[in-house]
This record gives sequence, C-alpha cells and structure tokens, in this order.
Amino acid sequence: MKILIIDDERAIRNSMKEILSDEGYSVDTAENGAEGLKMVSAGRYDVVFCDIKMPGMDGVEVLEKIEASGADSAVVMISGHGDIDTAVECIKKGAFDFIQKPLDLNRLLASIRNATDKTKLMSHKIIKKKVYGPDRMVGESEAIRRIRGMVEKVAATPARVLITGGNGSGKELVARSLHELSDRSSRPYVEVNCAAIPSELIESELFGHEKGSFTSAIKQHKGKFEQADGGTLFLDEIGDMSLAAQAKVLRVLQEHKLSRVGSDVDIKVDVRVIAATNKDLGAEIEKGNFREDLYHRLSVIVIHVPGLDERKEDIPLLLDYFTEKICSETGLPRKTFAPEAVRMLQERSWTGNVRELRNVVERLLILGDDEISARNVRDYVV
Repeated sequence: MKILIIDDERAIRNSMKEILSDEGYSVDTAENGAEGLKMVSAGRYDVVFCDIKMPGMDGVEVLEKIEASGADSAVVMISGHGDIDTAVECIKKGAFDFIQKPLDLNRLLASIRNATDKTKLMSHKIIKKKVYGPDRMVGESEAIRRIRGMVEKVAATPARVLITGGNGSGKELVARSLHELSDRSSRPYVEVNCAAIPSELIESELFGHEKGSFTSAIKQHKGKFEQADGGTLFLDEIGDMSLAAQAKVLRVLQEHKLSRVGSDVDIKVDVRVIAATNKDLGAEIEKGNFREDLYHRLSVIVIHVPGLDERKEDIPLLLDYFTEKICSETGLPRKTFAPEAVRMLQERSWTGNVRELRNVVERLLILGDDEISARNVRDYVV
C-alpha cells in the first residue's frame, strides 16, 4: 500500500513516515500542497494524509483538487484543535476521515485500515448493492445524488449524523445506509421511535432497568443502547424525547457509559448514534424543549432529506420502483402508468412525501386499469 503525507512541518512528516514505514507501508512525503498534488497526479496513492493549515495552498484546496481530479485516493485530513469545524466541512467535501493532533499511532493505523476496507468495498461494488439495493433511496435528482455522496463519504467514519426532513421523506433509509456501509455493518442496528414511546418509559427503553426498579419491572431489561453495543442506534424523531432522557443520552455520548434505571452501576457501551427529526431543533432549543449541548453532540454531520415536492423529477422512477416492489410482495398484476397519469402525479402536492406516494401507488394498482390512466388518478387520488 502506498501512502502520501502532505504537511509543512518537517518533524511531523518525518515522524509519520518513520512510524508507517515500520508498519510495512510505502510512504512518500510532500512539504506543501502544490508538491503533493503533483505527486498524486503522477502516481497512485491508496491513502493521502493532508494537513489542513499550510502556507500557500491549504489542505481544503488540496482536497478539492484531488476530488476534482477523480483520483481514487482516500484523503485523511490532519487537524489541530481549532480546525475541527473545518475538518467536518472537509468530510462533506469528500475527505475520508480526519485525525486530530497530537497524532496517535493506533488512530493512524485504524484510519488506514478503514480506508483500505472502503477501497475493497468500492472495487466489489458492495456500496452500490447496499445504497441502491432493495430498500434504497430511489431517484436521480441532484438532491438524492448529493445525499448518496454524503452517505458514502460519512458512513466509514465514526462521526455522529443528524438527519432532518419531513415525515415520510426517507430519513430511515439514510440511517440504515449509513450503518450498512460502515465497519459496524455486521453488528446490531437498533431503531427507536422516540415519539412512539411514552415519556415515563423512554428512559427504561433506552437505558434498561433492574428488576423491581418500578412497579411493572418484573425482571432485568437491557435497553436499546446495550442492545446496539458495537453497532448503530438510530434515534428517530429525537425532537420528541423528554429533557430528562436527553440528559442521559448526552452522558452516554460524552462518557460512553450508562446506568440502568434503578442501578448505580456504570455499563460501558460502544455505539454509533444516528438521530433524525422532522422538527426545527433550533426553534426547539429556543423554546427550552431541546438541549443545545445535545444538539451539538448529535449534529457533527447534518444530512437533510428533501420532501417529494422538492424532487418531483424522481416521481417516474419512484412509480416504477413501488410498482415492482408492491406487485412482488402482494402478487398483484403488474400495471403501467399512462404518461398523462404520471404528469398529474408530478403536479400534485405530496405533503406525506414518499410514504404517501407509495400508498397511492398501491391504491392505484388495486383499483386502476391495466394501464393506470389520468381518470384513475382523478377518481382514486384525493
């Protein structure tokens, strides 16, 4: 494996080269961004470590040029304490990972291993199978392509993700794709709908409880955090979580440990948390309904899923997808949509987003003609 280190500090370049060479890697160095770009264009590097703050061409510009060149290298940004916000922006621009100074050997090697795994996944097209698989994000609009790109870049990192968007827009598909493409994909994926659990039960559901800790606690119960240990916990509709539960979630995110209801014993957990909401959390913070410190912990990366009204060009593809899926699952005869029917569905407002469209397709498959017509849409779509 070939590695390139781009850093204006000679001591860092040399120490990284010595460490990684001892681990068996082939390592080159560059003292500035311009030199690094020339080396990337002249030879194939599996991983490029690039400092963010450099004189002349900074690391962000180097990253943008590497991405624009189409090089296959996984770019890992090296960031100082004050560069974290910039590092997060780099992830959005295509960086594979970022590592804080002072550099840690185990962290360096873990990033290289993850980058290698990602390259193998890409080469075997597993990403396409999972992101574009049976329960996939369907569409070719600019918004959907952008989300797919972010998912592919963010999934392999440990960064927490906050997914925003309206009901029925597909936030849960984004969350599952992030898990499936991560190095935790073989571990549990646990979903919790915070809006569906009564406030008096949410802490027990998330953190578990001991036998006898309350009236109906007839036996010990492991909460969702423990069930997701080693994997991913998806907290859907987190804007509906009680303030008391928010405080406990914050503690888990900060300290990676929890205590069950009715117990003072700390239990260590290793969980990647992905959260989603249909609420404006900024407004909820101002109202005192959501903790600002928890928001900042959850929103390292924010992915917004647009409503269907914002990507109506995807409706023909969604019609084909839902028709195939519903007919396969139910045994209904396959039908087609007349062009005028498709146009009418594109002109309609979809307040329930993709979920509503799916229900409409099923209704039309049951009640409509062999070729679903404009008349069928007028008769059966309210």
